[in-house]
Amino acid sequence: MLRIVGGAASALALVLAGFFIWKGRAAGDNALPSAPSATAAAAFVQDQPGASGRHGLTLPPSASEKSKEEKRFARADRNEDGKVMLAELLEPRRKAFAKLDKDGNGQLSFDEWAAKAEEKFAEADGDRSGWLTAAEFAATKPKTRAKPARCACS
Repeated sequence: MLRIVGGAASALALVLAGFFIWKGRAAGDNALPSAPSATAAAAFVQDQPGASGRHGLTLPPSASEKSKEEKRFARADRNEDGKVMLAELLEPRRKAFAKLDKDGNGQLSFDEWAAKAEEKFAEADGDRSGWLTAAEFAATKPKTRAKPARCACS
């Protein structure tokens, strides 16, 4: 019983110490300094050709005001009429289905659906044993696309 009371008291002391340390640091920290005025910033920026802002400052490009959902809607609205029809949603899927439907009968059999996996297995099975070793299975790992390089503008 004495160990439980001692443990609880120790835990409470640690919590209180953490609280007082946190409050002490918060009181010592100053808020973020205010942003410099446009005239003060203009004093440090040299005039550049083609500058379009006030005081000769070059303005950054404006970001799109569209939300994620508006952008998604714009991608789905293929004919840009402000409405998304079922045909517009299904068109990308029709193309993918047509690639898999080898005999063109409008129905996807299991063999047609699994053809890509069978090809991948056959390519990975280097010794043609009908099964994959760990090294052969590692060759079936999906290839990652290279991410586009980000602008290293200065």
